[in-house]
Formats: sequence, structure tokens, C-alpha cells
Amino acid sequence: MKRSIVIVAVVFALACAQQTSPPPSRPAAPPPASQQTPRVVFPDNFAVQVEVAADDPTREQGLMFRDHLADDRGMIFLFPASGVYPFWMKNTIIPLDMIWIDDAKRVVTVASDVPPCKADPCPSYPMPNGPAAARYVLETAAGVAKKHRVEPGVMLRMDGLDSVTAR
Repeated sequence: MKRSIVIVAVVFALACAQQTSPPPSRPAAPPPASQQTPRVVFPDNFAVQVEVAADDPTREQGLMFRDHLADDRGMIFLFPASGVYPFWMKNTIIPLDMIWIDDAKRVVTVASDVPPCKADPCPSYPMPNGPAAARYVLETAAGVAKKHRVEPGVMLRMDGLDSVTAR
């Protein structure tokens, strides 16, 4: 009898331990815009995932020492106010496109295929069409702007950057 109780208890324990199949999973909702990977979207819907440079140390470092930059990657420089922001290529070893963008996210000017700096002092690259107020500068691999027809006057969309504060 004692043995029967033990067998019944073991069978009961095994029956309770069996897992039922989980309910079917629902597709995950997209993350809120504030949690999306920051990106800049061109008029042809090509998206560049960007690293964000929103403070002086990060802006100064920029894309230095990178030996490759995929076409769908870049860096967006955010400034606390609109202004004229020249750029330089010190310790940058790959050519880049630089895209100056105003407060309305309209392209102000583009410097295409800016070469790496070969010797000190490295030149600064002012805005090619003369000084104009910009709030952002996007750096991409050389040739990306031309390939996707990014030129002065076109509007860009910035996703996942609304909560970033430039300092």
C-alpha cells in the first residue's frame, strides 16, 4: 500500500510537471521612436544609421581612426544652436561626404568626397557654398550623398533623435 501511494505520488508529480505549450507569440510592436536606432532618412528612403555626436568631446573625436564606413552608417553632429560649423579631417583616414543641415532639416550644402588629411596642419572644410546657418552636420562614406541625390534644398528625416540634447 505504501508502495502504491509512492507510485501514485510520482505519477501525479510527473503529470503536474509536464509543461503546456506556450500561447502563440504575437509579433513584437516596433520600439517607440525614442528607442529606435538613430538614423537619417534621405528623400529616396535610404536610411543611414548614425552615431550621435552631441557634445564637444564626441564632436572633436568624430570619425577619427576609422578605416571603413559602410554606406548605411554615419555620424550626425548636433549643435546647440544654428551657426557656421567648419569641419576638419584630422586623423580621419577615409574620405567622407559632409552634409550641413538647417533647423528645418533641409540640406544647406554638401561637401562631397572630402579627402583624408595627409599632413599637419589639416585644413578646415568650410561650407562649400559659403557660410550659412546649420544645426546639424551628417558625415557619410564618400559618394553616398551623390548616389542618393542629397543636394541643397532637399529635406531629410531624422528618426530616434528627438530626445537627444546637444551640449
